[in-house]
Amino acid sequence: MRLDKYLKVSRIIKRRTIAKEVCEGGRVSINGKVAKPSTEICEGDIIEIQYANKSLKARVLKVAEHVTKENVSSMYEVINH
Repeated sequence: MRLDKYLKVSRIIKRRTIAKEVCEGGRVSINGKVAKPSTEICEGDIIEIQYANKSLKARVLKVAEHVTKENVSSMYEVINH
C-alpha cells in the first residue's frame, strides 16, 4: 500500500491530499529514510512524521485497504522515545 494512502486509512492524517503534501515536504521517513507519497508500506516498518513542534513515531502492525474507525488502533502502535 502507498504511504499516503496508509496514513489516511489508518487515520494518522485525516485526508490523503494532506498526507501527500506532508510526504512531499520531506517530513515523513520510513525506517530512517525520507519517504515519498508512493513509497510502499510493509508490516514492521517504522514511520516517523515531523510536525511543527512535535513528532510521531509508529510501527506498522497491519496493512489493510478498508478499516472501521473502531479497528484503526490495530493498524499501528505508537513508539515513545
